[in-house]
Amino acid sequence: MSISLIIKYMDDEYLKKFAQHLKKIRKAKNIKQDDFLDVEGISRSTIAMVETAKTDITLSKLKIIADVLGVNLKELLDFD
Repeated sequence: MSISLIIKYMDDEYLKKFAQHLKKIRKAKNIKQDDFLDVEGISRSTIAMVETAKTDITLSKLKIIADVLGVNLKELLDFD
């Protein structure tokens, strides 16, 4: 397996792990994807794509998501 394939595989695995973690936190807090509709810079479709590991997300948007979920960024990123 080439280095680029290994990195791609690792990226996909991390995205999937983060997606599951994000969804678990959101559901535990009883927050719906639609609750992000009024949040500047984050749309429902953004949350849906992140939770299904279909897209990556920027650090600034991660901070917004953490704030909406009422967790600190460290907790949001503690999925490994």
